[in-house]
Amino acid sequence: MSSHLTQLASRLDNIAPFHVMELAKMAADLERQGRHIIHMGIGEPDFTAAQPVIEAATRAMAEGKLQYTSATGLPELRAAIAEHYRAVYGVEVAPSRIIVTAGASAALLLACAALVEKGAQVLMSDPSYPCNRHFVAAFDGQAKMIASGPEHRFQLSAEMVAQNWCEQTCGVLLASPSNPTGTSITEDELRKIVATVREKQGFTIVDEIYNGLRYDAAPFSALSLGEDVIVINSFSKYFNMTGWRLGWLVVPEALVQPIEKLAQNLFICASSLAQHAGLACFEPAALAIYEERKAEFQRRRDYIVPALESLGFKVPVMPDGAFYVYADCSALSDDADRMTVDILNEAGVVIVPGLDFGPSTAHQYVRVSYATSMENLQEAVARMRTFFEGRAALKAQA
Repeated sequence: MSSHLTQLASRLDNIAPFHVMELAKMAADLERQGRHIIHMGIGEPDFTAAQPVIEAATRAMAEGKLQYTSATGLPELRAAIAEHYRAVYGVEVAPSRIIVTAGASAALLLACAALVEKGAQVLMSDPSYPCNRHFVAAFDGQAKMIASGPEHRFQLSAEMVAQNWCEQTCGVLLASPSNPTGTSITEDELRKIVATVREKQGFTIVDEIYNGLRYDAAPFSALSLGEDVIVINSFSKYFNMTGWRLGWLVVPEALVQPIEKLAQNLFICASSLAQHAGLACFEPAALAIYEERKAEFQRRRDYIVPALESLGFKVPVMPDGAFYVYADCSALSDDADRMTVDILNEAGVVIVPGLDFGPSTAHQYVRVSYATSMENLQEAVARMRTFFEGRAALKAQA
């Protein structure tokens, strides 16, 4: 019997492979060979769900709370999220504007499905998280990557938005703090960006999935800038629930019904078990645990940044959030991609090149995740020091 391969949709041509995951596969192959690998590539907290969350999930299972929920999520979870915004950020958000989703990815897909027309252009920074531009491409839109260097904290500015806005532009997609850089947009600059986009009658989407992990400034959410700002968040990072696939989307009231219609058809609902467990995230005992873990992430940041600089990396902007360092490796190599493969094979340490995050920093920068233990960070630095010293010795002999 002959096989027939159906022609694939042309939109797949606009979605690139995720090189971070390719390095992860290479690392897994080495581990199967018996190598000990230190993972500083994928952005996943080494902490798991807090005990109150696990206990809530256990109770929900025992009580049979596993049926479909509303497409917008459990009313009590939406109310808990709204109260969290009031208590932490001083922002009053109606629970009706909050839509619980199957992770932040589903939230971004729903937002793009509702707002991005075929051929429409969405502005975002280069570097930025690769999936964000692919969410736009999935609905036949175009992500316009705007190169942004350390002088702009690797983020967009209002001036960049104004200069790059054209007839096809429909909005901007920002991330603060950002993956891969760990940098935030300042409150003043974000306010100016929102005003610029509002003047252009476009939309502003702000990915705040790392907003709970900001270390050097008072808590701030883009929701304070107006009800027309769309915010994405997640239980994965601050709440350490990566595999539970639970997030949320905050939209203007006028968008609630259209987004709900899309969610009903595309997802039915987020995991009911994860939603019942997620309610426990906002209990005082759980929040105390998360704040302790946040302090530990900051301690790791304060170790790894000077440690990387001692190896010859340059960190032009101190990351103020998330758990990433975006480091310039040009003094060590002229090809970040090749260097990261060599470090993996020879030192047993996974860091990732800038290749995924945009062309402007592809070969000059690497992303280092410090979402692992201090012991692993110290061992990784020691291994990389040996790696670079060995390379320097060979170069001196040549």
